[in-house]
Amino acid sequence: MRSKYYILLLFGLLVQFGAKGQNDVAIKSNILYDLTATISAGIEVGLAPRWSLDVSGNFNAWTMKNDKRWKHYLVQPEVRYWLCDRFMGHFLALHLHGGQYNFGGIKNSINFLGTNLSNLTTHRYQGWFAGAGIGYGYAFVLGRHWNLELEAGVGYAYTVFDEFECAGCGRKVNTDLNHHYFGPTKLAVNFVYLF
Repeated sequence: MRSKYYILLLFGLLVQFGAKGQNDVAIKSNILYDLTATISAGIEVGLAPRWSLDVSGNFNAWTMKNDKRWKHYLVQPEVRYWLCDRFMGHFLALHLHGGQYNFGGIKNSINFLGTNLSNLTTHRYQGWFAGAGIGYGYAFVLGRHWNLELEAGVGYAYTVFDEFECAGCGRKVNTDLNHHYFGPTKLAVNFVYLF
């Protein structure tokens, strides 16, 4: 039921803003997420000459070999202020993010800004997260309807999760753990099509 509401909302935004002319609506895909077998899609609508609203989402529900888990979904709405014209050049952004995840069985030795991701080698974590951040980006004009967009963002996320003994088993070790994360919250290389 909820997904039908979001589809209707996106369709309404397209109808509302799409009829005003070129560079009022853009659709995009983040190739960095695509490289991790995560489906990514976004829509951006112009609000004013230097303002736009970007809503992107990512989804991965695939089962990987050897009990590895990288399942998640993420929704990230963002308000952008363009320093020159909308959809070209530099922009500053303020974003929110939220979603759910089920990660485990991924060999690594990453311990970054107080977050020990090396535990993903031997354990599985399942939970939700929410937060906010700021970003900076640049849109390169490739043609009349095509852009390449780069963006990086930092911020905060709060997560609540359960810990499982291993990626493939269902034995819960801890429940309702939480973590406060500060660090990178967005990294995007988007291919953009402008209407």
